[in-house]
Amino acid sequence: MSGPVLARRGFLAGAAGLAAALTLAACGGDGGTGAAAPATSGSAAAPAARSWTFTDDRDKKLEQPKVPSRVVAQVGAAAALWDFGVRPIGVFGPHKLKDGSKDPQVGNVDITKVTGLGNVWDEFNVEQYIALQPDLLVSSMYVKGALWYVPEKSKDTIEQVAPTVGVMLTGKSATQVIGKYEELAKSLGASMEGVPEAKARMEAATKELAQFKDLKILMVSGGADAFWVVNPPEYPDIVHLKDAGLDVVTPAKVDEGGFFQTLSWENADEYDADVILYDTRTQALKPEEMMKKPTFAKLPAVKAGQLYPWNAEAPYSYQGYAGFLEGLVANLKKAQPLK
Repeated sequence: MSGPVLARRGFLAGAAGLAAALTLAACGGDGGTGAAAPATSGSAAAPAARSWTFTDDRDKKLEQPKVPSRVVAQVGAAAALWDFGVRPIGVFGPHKLKDGSKDPQVGNVDITKVTGLGNVWDEFNVEQYIALQPDLLVSSMYVKGALWYVPEKSKDTIEQVAPTVGVMLTGKSATQVIGKYEELAKSLGASMEGVPEAKARMEAATKELAQFKDLKILMVSGGADAFWVVNPPEYPDIVHLKDAGLDVVTPAKVDEGGFFQTLSWENADEYDADVILYDTRTQALKPEEMMKKPTFAKLPAVKAGQLYPWNAEAPYSYQGYAGFLEGLVANLKKAQPLK
């Protein structure tokens, strides 16, 4: 990997992930066009006698003689499915921190009850995956056809083991992505426990966002040598925020791929904003680290204390978004326009 791939390694998936997916897609790799996938439902077991069909976001129609019950999922997909009542048997992607605690990206998944097949980009234990005897693999996609965190080097082998489902993120709103995971979970016989209440909470928090339309908001992620300004149309959560009435800054010149604009720390003051929302994922710099950068520290929003967390990979479930949006509303209530 070189060029644009390495340049992006600090943002999505520790930056490695999306960049690699984009590069592979540009080289003609389809990133994963398997056939069908496995899932394990929560309190209600899927009836074995019922056949199963599902069309994923690769426009691939999957058909199985019985409902998949042994699902392996990338952590973002696992977090979404878990909240709908599906219980994956294995996960891959960032799920465990160095101290052994859960990575926030894995949401409510009980990592003591699932098999971890890989914790970082390009790590996927194929032998363990085969041993689990899965009947479905589920992952999100930033590039159509490229299953997130499924390594290119072992993609073909992985897809021979079990059918796969891909759920597209790019260019979608959060409600669309959540809806797709809801559709998948229902097809797998999920319990849906707590879903109506969480959906009501999400809708109520979304309505509250309109009151902050006068705030100009910048959404960023910090790395050791770069400062990323995200491009709203590419992210389901930011599309949702803009649809709800928030004024989120769109960078003037985005990098190849369209996901963000990379700036040097010397140019971190490129855009004015009343509020800055910063990436809280483990690979991103913490606020205290970013504030050691002089150009960032002198930004009006930073000086005014209007620097708030952005859960960049909140689970695509009503529960996940209810919590994310409620926290955002509470923080934005503290802010005011800086004129």
